[in-house]
Amino acid sequence: MIPNKDHLVATFSIVGYDPEAKEWGVAVQSKFLGVGALVPWAKAGVGAIATQSWCNTSFGPEGLKLLEEGLSAEKVLEKLLENDEQREYRQVGIVDAKGKGATFTGKECFNWAGGIGGENFACQGNILVNPETVEALADTFKNTKGDLAERLVAALDRAQSAGGDSRGKQSAALLVVKDKGGYGGFNDRYIDLRVDDHVEPIKELKRLLDLYKLYFYKTKPGNLVKIEGELILEIKEVLKKTGYFDGEIDEKFDDQFKDGLKRFYLTENFDERYREDDNIDIEVLAFLRELAKKSEE
Repeated sequence: MIPNKDHLVATFSIVGYDPEAKEWGVAVQSKFLGVGALVPWAKAGVGAIATQSWCNTSFGPEGLKLLEEGLSAEKVLEKLLENDEQREYRQVGIVDAKGKGATFTGKECFNWAGGIGGENFACQGNILVNPETVEALADTFKNTKGDLAERLVAALDRAQSAGGDSRGKQSAALLVVKDKGGYGGFNDRYIDLRVDDHVEPIKELKRLLDLYKLYFYKTKPGNLVKIEGELILEIKEVLKKTGYFDGEIDEKFDDQFKDGLKRFYLTENFDERYREDDNIDIEVLAFLRELAKKSEE
């Protein structure tokens, strides 16, 4: 029986692992509404899965359960497909806990369709303009520097430039997990960004990732400057213009100033970069200066 065409998730995706950071993730783009709700699945310490083409979403939770039992990516693929009567319509990519990548493309997937699996990644796509799209996913991931999220999104961007989905563009998503990586350390959902409907979904995903990095990444080593002298005067002026501080514009690092600075941090969602000492992250400082410009417009 041919699957319902409404379930066709024709797309390209990459599943990846960063062995140093212990992060697993999936990035995906498709001419399909809200692809992030269907394709990417991942669990810290276990692995990551992309399920697409005539999408069998049960492959996500079932595959992660099998990975958690210690099965390799290849073995999990076998288990998922062996009892699926419509397996030749499926496309799946898996990276396991050890970074072993495996990919499957059924014979009935619409051309061009195929995938590449390797060390720490698996990439795949169907209804693509050309095989170079998948090759670009693999090459970019292997040769790009940066953290896992940056490498996954860079791979998507390069794959789109190489050809992409032959039907066009509509949605994109990025999911990255790591142990206690979620907000406040309460779960493993480190990054979960979705562009459900957009004329340039990958560009929009890149923009959202840049915002995420600004708000939720930790301060980089060497990115702190001391709040003193002219800088404390500047920051007090900005905080006063924006309603976070109503004290004197002087060089005192007093409790009133600290309270105003704290309100700025928490109101503007810089929870992860908040500091109790007299230093400030240069990226937060740049945001403050932009805030000052906007207040003057």
